[in-house]
Amino acid sequence: MIFMGRLRRLAVVSAVAITLLSSSSASAHQPVILQNTDTTAAKGPLLVDATISFAVRASFTKAGQTRAFRAQFNEGDQLALQYLIVDKRPENILSNAKLPRVVATSPSGVKVVLQINERTEFFEPYGRTNYFFLARYNSPAEQGVYTITITSRAKSEITIAIGEKEVAGEVVRNKSGPSK
Repeated sequence: MIFMGRLRRLAVVSAVAITLLSSSSASAHQPVILQNTDTTAAKGPLLVDATISFAVRASFTKAGQTRAFRAQFNEGDQLALQYLIVDKRPENILSNAKLPRVVATSPSGVKVVLQINERTEFFEPYGRTNYFFLARYNSPAEQGVYTITITSRAKSEITIAIGEKEVAGEVVRNKSGPSK
């Protein structure tokens, strides 16, 4: 299990390095893969500057599972969230009621549920992947740390895009420390 965790972290670091080094004109969200142990925001990773573009991926094997992460904002920052699925089975055939529920909670406790209100096709050229946008949310952010909690309602995988700046960002995990 420890070896698999290290292997997964190495894969994420390699993907980030490839993303950052491939082309100065290419831009892509920096990948963050939520692990099975990221069941609460406190256990999940912290995006140190959540205005930086991250693609947070969550996988579920059954209904009722939870993954979570934290996102830090400064005064004057914009909270930009996008809920996406890859255009593949089973996700692209699941009803909205079967797709994971995503809740962002502000530092003051205000909860925002990302309401699925679209299925807009999107081709991501860097990864050559077809996605569907399901929800988008933009609002001025409160200063402090938001928690984003994702709860499955069926077997599925989703991506939460957060932030808009295409620069390298820092992700901190409680057990392994900072990584870029």
